[in-house]
Amino acid sequence: MKLGGSLRRNRGGSDGIWKRRDPAGGSQDTRRRAPWDRVGVRWIILASLVLALVGWFGGYLVATQIVYPAPPPPTGLVQVPDLRGDGVDTAQERLAAVGLTLGDVDSLRHPTIPRDLIMGQAPLPGQLALPGSSVEVTRSLGPQLRAVPDLSGVALDRARVMLETSGFVVTVDSTEADVPRGRVVTTAPPADSTVALPAQIRLTVSLGPPLVPMPSVLGMDEKAARAMLDSLGLVVSEVREVFRFGRDQGIVVEQEPPADSLLERGSAVRLSVGRRGR
Repeated sequence: MKLGGSLRRNRGGSDGIWKRRDPAGGSQDTRRRAPWDRVGVRWIILASLVLALVGWFGGYLVATQIVYPAPPPPTGLVQVPDLRGDGVDTAQERLAAVGLTLGDVDSLRHPTIPRDLIMGQAPLPGQLALPGSSVEVTRSLGPQLRAVPDLSGVALDRARVMLETSGFVVTVDSTEADVPRGRVVTTAPPADSTVALPAQIRLTVSLGPPLVPMPSVLGMDEKAARAMLDSLGLVVSEVREVFRFGRDQGIVVEQEPPADSLLERGSAVRLSVGRRGR
């Protein structure tokens, strides 16, 4: 007896099926195997990838190390000093001390760095350069100077636009003044002062003339009433005569505006004074 049985070809079919003879007398079908199984294909693909990577890396080494080798690193490099805040003459001396030279010198305005001081350079501070190399610098022309315009009597909105478009920073204060309300009274710094931009300009704007309470002049004679109103900056614009008997002769019997009204200086006041009929 043979263990595991034996195989016999199924001659009656064409599907390539082998039948395993079973020791017990039966048979078992076994399909024909492919030329390579799946595990073998995977190993072939993996081996191809490894060979491709090795070939690429080897070609890279040959190209960079043999065909086109990198130049040897330069020797004797010097560190570029920080020239910011120095004058041009001082910078030239410092560069010469380390074996460098001063290159092109540009100029730009700067709002805070004083005039003629270096504010930028190339190469940057701390970088390495070959001896004899040049360093370009940019020096400051200082802040831009501008005169404060005379804005007395100008409306606030217009004055603000004029200043801000000229590079000034505007702040606003207010005060009572004889200047019409909303008009500029003064500027600080004063007009025609020369300042560095950006400079802050404070505008003092009028709230209008100060208000005074209308006094009561009823019962006063006309002359005394006029003197009181004049001392307060009020103007008697009209005096009407009204018929009165007795002691109301020459006495103020009516006034307009009424007492305690708040008025601007220069406001008109109308009085009525008692007179006998003719």
